[in-house]
Amino acid sequence: MARAIVHMDMNTFFVSCERLTNSQLEGIPLIIGGGDRGVVASCSYEARHFGVHSAMPISMALKLCPQAKVLKGDMELYSKFSHTITEIIQEKAPVVEKASIDEFYLDITGMDKFYGSYKWTDELARTITKETGLPLTFALSVNKTVSKIGTGEGKQKQNLEIPEHLVKPFLNPLSIKKIPQVGNVTFQLLSRIGIRTIQTLSEMPAEVLQQMIGKNGIDIWKKANGIDNTPVEPYTERKSISTEHTFTQDTIDLIKLKTILTGMVEKLAFQLRSEQWLTSTVVVKIRYANFDTETKQCKIAYTSADHILTKNVIELFDKLFQRRMRLRLIGIRFSGLVRGTYQINLFEDTEEMLALYEAMDKMKSRYGFDAVMRCAGASFKPNTKAEILKRKL
Repeated sequence: MARAIVHMDMNTFFVSCERLTNSQLEGIPLIIGGGDRGVVASCSYEARHFGVHSAMPISMALKLCPQAKVLKGDMELYSKFSHTITEIIQEKAPVVEKASIDEFYLDITGMDKFYGSYKWTDELARTITKETGLPLTFALSVNKTVSKIGTGEGKQKQNLEIPEHLVKPFLNPLSIKKIPQVGNVTFQLLSRIGIRTIQTLSEMPAEVLQQMIGKNGIDIWKKANGIDNTPVEPYTERKSISTEHTFTQDTIDLIKLKTILTGMVEKLAFQLRSEQWLTSTVVVKIRYANFDTETKQCKIAYTSADHILTKNVIELFDKLFQRRMRLRLIGIRFSGLVRGTYQINLFEDTEEMLALYEAMDKMKSRYGFDAVMRCAGASFKPNTKAEILKRKL
């Protein structure tokens, strides 16, 4: 039996949420981002008409569309809507994967016998829009890759159903940019040798592609041929992530303590970004030599950025550590997690900051967490007992 995989994507999610709370924003070019030196987190179709797109510097976006209205963005509002949508889908769909704050995969294999998979999905989409007021696009096909590409194409046309025998005809004429994992660097590399359409890429020997672009070459070749056996992973809401460091000898060395805290933050923040989480609550824990344990926490705007989290952790630590007694343990917990990515959260950051985080994360992913670190936390080496605890409460 061919699989039936749905990809659902909320249309201009941040913009749509803002318009629900303020009808005066309807029909005008709208940019979600922050500061003249920040980047575009999202934009309306009216702004896209002028060439504005996500991750573009705000200053450039305003040159292209000077009449656009810029809003800083409200992650708490977006998270509430996302939670409501998730509940609606989970109540009706057998298997749901929440890929991001506004993106879902559904495995409805076998449902065609009873309801008709496309009809069932269309009814679910209508229910979501009716109950939330938010528009969405979906595509139904045999795997996650084809469905995701289908959703992208459907935004310009309509919701799509791509049965197995039409997968290749659907994919072949499209640009290789449409394939997940094909970024600008890979696109430029393949374009230089004349590979610009998915059909051309699919006809290329897989081994040659692997030699050109590394281990991802085979995966990209499979996707170009409509092959993707990745399962839809059932969605479970993680409540927090944390780490602790126990000292072999109790210490009162403030420089050492803050260095280790900085390294711990960097490790947890990298995990947040890797798993596409944003945190809204920072908790710092200390345990004195006499085993007295104290904690302090603060609420922050949703983020996964080292420099923001480190600042809050150090401030909490300074308020918490008042007894001038040696410490035997320090710990950090990030809670109030929501799905989201670094780019959609850092409304105040610059294009350069985004590029720095992206480059550092790529190096960490490829060569290991400590391949590149901030100087302030570079001496942090987690012991076995202090590895990240993944709490699913």
